[in-house]
Order: sequence, then structure tokens, then C-alpha cells
Amino acid sequence: MDSKAMAKAMRTALAERDVTVTQSEALEIVARQFGFDTWNILAAKLKAADDAAMSFEAAIPIFRIFDEAKAREFYLDFLGCKVDWEHRFGPNAPLYMQVSRGDLVLHLSEHSGDATPGANAVVFMQGIEALHQELAARNYKYNRPGLEKQEWGLELGVIDPFGNRLRFIQRSRK
Repeated sequence: MDSKAMAKAMRTALAERDVTVTQSEALEIVARQFGFDTWNILAAKLKAADDAAMSFEAAIPIFRIFDEAKAREFYLDFLGCKVDWEHRFGPNAPLYMQVSRGDLVLHLSEHSGDATPGANAVVFMQGIEALHQELAARNYKYNRPGLEKQEWGLELGVIDPFGNRLRFIQRSRK
């Protein structure tokens, strides 16, 4: 609710009955109606509620793909993702699909306007050494990722058949 609008409406209604209340008095009355001692306390609570209402969820990168079979080979067979859903506007229309593995979610699109080839996404994770071993064991002939020690932690980079790059990073513990 807009407490300032409530105070203004109350002042207007009281003025019609020849009762004069200042804006600050009206705000104090509204605060008491909500169970707070002062307007300042109510205003602080309202701001905290507004701040708490804002939240962000994980971003989902869109990668441009050009060949469905190659995309499936890379994202499903090599990276170990699963298909969550697929969409086409009609037969022989471009594919748009979501793949995921754990909390990692990616959108893959054959639509020309959705993304540009050569995108770069950072994926923070734990267990990067296990991922490196898993990918190395798959012996994917188009990508042999190496595990690199960086000042920010361990990094494992892979590039899909369309030039899109995923940088898996396990942050250093401080």
C-alpha cells in the first residue's frame, strides 16, 4: 500500500469536514494505524520490504547453434547435459531448446537474431577436477580441455562447435 497516498486521502477527507491536519500529522496517524510508533519507523520498514522484494535469479545464456546434431553431440554427449524442452514454430523451423546439468541452464538457438556466435559465459562451480576427468575420459575429438590454475582459481574452458566458449571456474578459497 502507498502510505503517503493514504495520508493524503485522510487529509482530504478530514478537510471536507473542516478538520485540518498537517501532512506530517497525517503520516504519523497512518504509521500508528499500521502499528508503528512513528512515521520514520514505518518508512524504514517499507523501504526494507521494497529492498527485500527485489531479487535476481541466475542468468541463462543463449548460444547460437547452426547444426542440431553437432549441438546435441557437444552439449548432451560431451558435457553431459540433458534436454529440458525444445521449441520450433513449425516443421523445418529453427530449433530453440533448453539444456541443463544441475544448476547450469543454457538456451541453444538456431534463430539468427537470438545470439551471436562466439559468445563467452562463465560458470562458477565446485568439483572442477572431477569435471575435467569426466570430459577427458569422453575423448571428444573436437575438444580436449585442460585445467588451468589462475589467480582466481581453477579454470576449465571448452568451446562448442559454433565458437561459443564456456569457462568453468572453481574459485580459490581465501
